[in-house]
Amino acid sequence: MECSGYRPLAHSIMRPGCRVLDAHNPPPVRADSPALEVLTDLAKIPVATIAPDDLLSDANQSMLLRGVRLLLVTDNDGYICGVIATADFLGVKPIMVAQSRGLMRHELRVSDVMTPIEQVEVLRFADVVRAQVGNVVATLKAVTRVHALVVEDMDDGQVLRGIFSASQIARQLGIHLTSHDAEHIFAEIEMAIAALPSSAERPRAVQSRPESSVA
Repeated sequence: MECSGYRPLAHSIMRPGCRVLDAHNPPPVRADSPALEVLTDLAKIPVATIAPDDLLSDANQSMLLRGVRLLLVTDNDGYICGVIATADFLGVKPIMVAQSRGLMRHELRVSDVMTPIEQVEVLRFADVVRAQVGNVVATLKAVTRVHALVVEDMDDGQVLRGIFSASQIARQLGIHLTSHDAEHIFAEIEMAIAALPSSAERPRAVQSRPESSVA
């Protein structure tokens, strides 16, 4: 396409004090904040994926590079076939799988230790839109998991709509976690929630704050 009919935009000089706008900085929350405020919305943020035939070491490297502790395992057509979390390759599971199959640990593939889709429990988006952060924390604690997947039923099938992460919730509660252990994480989250006032106790000026987009 020719650009001869388009006029160039005017330039100006950047002023001192110009700062970076962090579009993915999520809003602070409380226990009674809407659950959607702590949901990683996959309609807005790309999800981290890996192939089932990739080596376990590849999964570890991918998590380190992306700063995540959960990967979706997808096939060549983009369909989800399972999930793999940090605990799947840092615990005893890969050692036991390798011994049972007569393999060395470095020979294991993602498919060897992932949780297959038939065993992945999910939350419904229709329930999430009516829930609060406290409901999400209670849900994760009840099953001692630090992640929860959220699905939505569409006309053409089911889609993965978002992911809840205990560490993300902690950050939005203003907590600097000192452990990756699930029980310690929930203990720290509950302490923070107990120390925070509810929305009914917030000053009027805080209540009138415009809503931020979900990260």
